[in-house]
Amino acid sequence: MMRTLMTVLLLSLGIPIFATSSSTVWTPCTPDFQSSNLTHITYDTYNRFGSSSGDPVAQFPADYGLTWGKSLGHGLALEYGVDYLAPADHPLFFNAKIGYPEKTLSPSAPALALGIINVGTKSGVTNQDIIYLLAGKSLPDNLGRLSGAVYTGNAEALGGADHTGFMVGYDRALVPNRVVIAADYASGKNAIGGGGAGLYYYFNPNTSLLFGPVWFNDRAINGKMKYTVQLDINF
Repeated sequence: MMRTLMTVLLLSLGIPIFATSSSTVWTPCTPDFQSSNLTHITYDTYNRFGSSSGDPVAQFPADYGLTWGKSLGHGLALEYGVDYLAPADHPLFFNAKIGYPEKTLSPSAPALALGIINVGTKSGVTNQDIIYLLAGKSLPDNLGRLSGAVYTGNAEALGGADHTGFMVGYDRALVPNRVVIAADYASGKNAIGGGGAGLYYYFNPNTSLLFGPVWFNDRAINGKMKYTVQLDINF
């Protein structure tokens, strides 16, 4: 039902149903929305260091992503884009996110978002169709930002024992406009279940590099812990 409502809403706005959602480290559990005047490029890798012995999935395909934002008026924001995973048999994944950034509805209002991620093109294989409902807010005294979400997805494509769960995300600037610490987690034994932590380094306001570990709730699906490097550029 939620998937149907999301599709109807985006079609009624005349906007393609795809996007690379903003993320924290491993999950989309962040209050951020892509700005409407910028195009976002991301390049993400997930690899093991050293021996891959005993790991059923030693590395993931590299993720090349594009994201765009759009202001819908009255404070309502949308982001949309596409991921291309290589090498992969079915490399395309689409996502979308719509909602209100923090302090839009009122000076104390949290960010609110309805999103869908990992919309693949192969039925029963890559069409995870994970829908999530999110709220996020800045903490007092510059203690960072905290977000929480619930999600549900296509059980056949997600694999594992679960197709629903929750997500949490946190980030905080250690050095203003330069270094940010971030961490997130998704519950459930499935393809998205797991968490990550890392440091963002901002070369300038539009270019950042993230490095950190990512671990998984179901090793049969995703293998052992890996390290991610994520390059993000706005232009």
